[in-house]
Amino acid sequence: MANNSELIIQPEERLKVAVEAACVAVWAWHVDSDRFSMDERAFELWGVPQADEVTFEELSVRIHPVDRDRVRAAFNATRSLVGSYEIDFRICIEDDVRWIAARGRGADDGILGQVMHGIFLDVTGRKQAEEGSELLAGEMSHRVKNLLTIAAGLTQITARSAKSVEEMAQKLTQRLSALGRAHDYVRPLPNEQGKAALLGDLLSILLAPYDETAAFSGRIRVAVARMGVGEKAATALAMVLHELATNSVKYGSLSAETGFLDVSSKMDGDDIVVTWTETGGPLIADAKALEGFGSKLIARSVSGQLGGGLSYDWQESGLVVTIRMRRDRLET
Repeated sequence: MANNSELIIQPEERLKVAVEAACVAVWAWHVDSDRFSMDERAFELWGVPQADEVTFEELSVRIHPVDRDRVRAAFNATRSLVGSYEIDFRICIEDDVRWIAARGRGADDGILGQVMHGIFLDVTGRKQAEEGSELLAGEMSHRVKNLLTIAAGLTQITARSAKSVEEMAQKLTQRLSALGRAHDYVRPLPNEQGKAALLGDLLSILLAPYDETAAFSGRIRVAVARMGVGEKAATALAMVLHELATNSVKYGSLSAETGFLDVSSKMDGDDIVVTWTETGGPLIADAKALEGFGSKLIARSVSGQLGGGLSYDWQESGLVVTIRMRRDRLET
């Protein structure tokens, strides 16, 4: 039978096990010499060669240039800061960017022999999640504003041709229903995922709410190559088309009774090029009218998810947008 004393874990060993389990990196700041002593995990976290001590200047080479002065000022301020503190900042290791949280106690609380103690934590995952949440919140806010703008634009489009209140209500309801179907392509419901579509059908559904009659027979013409569009690509492409249509309702050809929209495509090697051509709308005096969150959103969708790019050509007759996509990405 084992001796009970053999089962007793010393406090130092308990602390070591806890530190390793929590992935905590330990540091000590020698305030007089401005040098840091760190454990092995801290040197690995910072990506610097292990040594007995390292200066702040040697560590600051790794700190993101935007954060460097702030971190230096924050560490100096801890000498007079009462209570616990936490400083979050980025470090760069080649192409890798990490977020680090430095924690300790200020106002020389707990200082031993002019040495302040604290920990480093890798909080990259948390920061990326926060950035993702902020981006999602911004995207959702942008979409809500877009939908309100589109609803107002569809009301104006319907009012131009309706001969009675009843007819206007009927047509507007049809358009808003079509808008709802188009919106499903942007965020498909769980039981609707996994369904592909033909490129022409996808574009027609997305643009149907804006036509005076129906796609192919009104003032919107769609003539594209017959090819399949996968679920992921359909979501990205729908986002792009929604943004372009919203901008057209605000500023372009779809805002005017005399406006027309032509969407065509051509094959260029391994790419498919879709051209969005507006004519008959008002002159757009300021190209910056289409800049902002929405433009960044669709640019990211085209480059990241569709492996291509898009360009704007501000012609006298109207806006021409060229969307280049990789065909293999479009089919996924």
